[in-house]
Amino acid sequence: MKEMTLGMLLAVFEEIFGSTLFWVMAATAAVITLAYLYVLIRDRQVSWRKFLWAQVAMPFGAVAAVWFVQAITRSGFADIGGPIDVIVLLGVAAMGAVGLAVLVYTVQSLLNPPARG
Repeated sequence: MKEMTLGMLLAVFEEIFGSTLFWVMAATAAVITLAYLYVLIRDRQVSWRKFLWAQVAMPFGAVAAVWFVQAITRSGFADIGGPIDVIVLLGVAAMGAVGLAVLVYTVQSLLNPPARG
């Protein structure tokens, strides 16, 4: 493997998660991202109260993402072999934290839109 390409990354992720689960996760992430962009455009402002609750949810997202990847890959923390494994695990945690924060903010904004006046 001399260079990293998008096709190679897709193949690796499909191998790790299985083709169906990977594409369901990708589609879910795309839908949540589009809903988040819709909320930002519709509201034309950030609700700091909703933003705070989204930040409170971040540690739960980080833990859930690490747990999910550990369960899907049938790995354990004893299988961590070096610094790159720790970096990947921290990256998974960061993506899970941000993902849940975006989801929480979006759901709050869709269920409780700002009053127009």
